[in-house]
Amino acid sequence: MPSIDVKKRRIDSKVVYYGPGRSGKTANLRYVRDHLDSEHRGRLTQLPTRSDPSLHVDVLPVRFGKIIGFQTIFHLCAGPGQAFSNNSRRLLLRDTDGIVFVADSDPRRREANLDSLEELEQNLEHYGLHLGGVPHIVQYNKRDLPRTVGIGELRGDLNRYGVPDFAASAETGEGIMETLRAIVRGVGSDLQKRL
Repeated sequence: MPSIDVKKRRIDSKVVYYGPGRSGKTANLRYVRDHLDSEHRGRLTQLPTRSDPSLHVDVLPVRFGKIIGFQTIFHLCAGPGQAFSNNSRRLLLRDTDGIVFVADSDPRRREANLDSLEELEQNLEHYGLHLGGVPHIVQYNKRDLPRTVGIGELRGDLNRYGVPDFAASAETGEGIMETLRAIVRGVGSDLQKRL
């Protein structure tokens, strides 16, 4: 649920980049930071998690115009992907307005992608949410690897709701900004309906 400050005419919205460990969630945020004009983004910060201060959540605020006359800040968040960090990932999903599921295109990571998607669905259920009811995008990252799983196979495994999806490489920038624009549009449209 977004935070709305009527006095300042500002909406703060949370978008979570979710996926298996080392799939490129933080690399997405770094690419956005490095390639988005400074007037449209804040600083990329690392916040320690409650459960383990050695783990952190990356947060990058970005600004893309107004929704119903309110300046809207999208806080892009990427959490730890390690298997033992599920409590931190679940907490990160609380009050989320949108999700980018970042899948790893490496053939050896198929099970990790599937496990992470299943965990995402379970963690959303913890808050009474269903992935099909939350604006989300699927990104097939690491398309620059020498061997990758075909997009059709990844789509069949991971895009269960027919949402927009993008081939991407956080190394080369392919699909990164397209993913960001799509999730901002999806969340913005959802916010307009709810407000």
